[in-house]
Amino acid sequence: MTFFTEVKEAIRGKNRTIVFPEGEEIRILEAAVRLAQEGIIRPIVLGNEKRIRELAESNGHSLDTVHIIDPNTSEKIETFANEIVRIRRGKTTLEQAKELLQQVNYFGTMMVATGEADGLVSGAVHTTADTVRPALQLIKTKPGIQKTSGAFIMVRGEERYIFADCAITIAPTDDGLAEIAVLSAATARAFGINPKVALLSFSTKGSADSDETQKVASATTKAREMDKSTPFDGELQFDAAFVPAVAKQKAPDSIVAGAANVFVFPSLEAGNISYKLVQRLAGFEAVGPILQGLNKPVNDLSRGCSADDVYHLALLTAAQVEG
Repeated sequence: MTFFTEVKEAIRGKNRTIVFPEGEEIRILEAAVRLAQEGIIRPIVLGNEKRIRELAESNGHSLDTVHIIDPNTSEKIETFANEIVRIRRGKTTLEQAKELLQQVNYFGTMMVATGEADGLVSGAVHTTADTVRPALQLIKTKPGIQKTSGAFIMVRGEERYIFADCAITIAPTDDGLAEIAVLSAATARAFGINPKVALLSFSTKGSADSDETQKVASATTKAREMDKSTPFDGELQFDAAFVPAVAKQKAPDSIVAGAANVFVFPSLEAGNISYKLVQRLAGFEAVGPILQGLNKPVNDLSRGCSADDVYHLALLTAAQVEG
């Protein structure tokens, strides 16, 4: 059974509703139609209904089973605006809230915040910031979580790995790296991966000494304190983390080295470059980024995504819904 078949079986019958703010984008529509036809997820697309139907028709798609909402004419505007004022606690006026709701990502995020939808997938057209900002303001992070982070599930045949943070935090501190490591382990478990977490660097176990390597070593210690049930190790070079023969030479006493399946990168620069290299050169499917640490699932697409990417991320978003 493939990874995505497993995910579909896990959510089948749960009747999850996923909102897609970018309904006027053909990749989104194609994924929404496919999801609706399969009957596993109930898709809602946002945008101008006339333009959406014309786009679908010109590409040979029927939207009979896809729910369309135009935020500009929705009867929910007043309710959502008042709720934004409550959530923002004086940081946003009622008029400002109504203006925000003309932006599809804010409207879609409020659907999730109020239970009108179970999760949100955006980013085919919008930037990561456009997707993340409403989620942080309105859904917020779980208690005890300082920041959200972005993880990719890298899939090729039976292989599956977690890469993080590849989307959000440019230069995490040791505390930030530790939190990313713990959240990434939880993401792995949510999708059937028994996590062995490697915190990566250009050094293995002190083979180089710098502020950068010390940060990763410190983060490893802090991750172990935060989550005593998960094996974490670092700092590790990628070959020591992944190749058993190299691990025997460089980190012979490690239970993670040579067997890692969750990889935490020391910076956004390293993580983003690495996932794209693995995707494009090694033929892995990169699904995500999955935004970790939020109270409800909101996930971001790469603007270079395909309709298949949208479809797969929607499945993972539905699987993240608690309860």
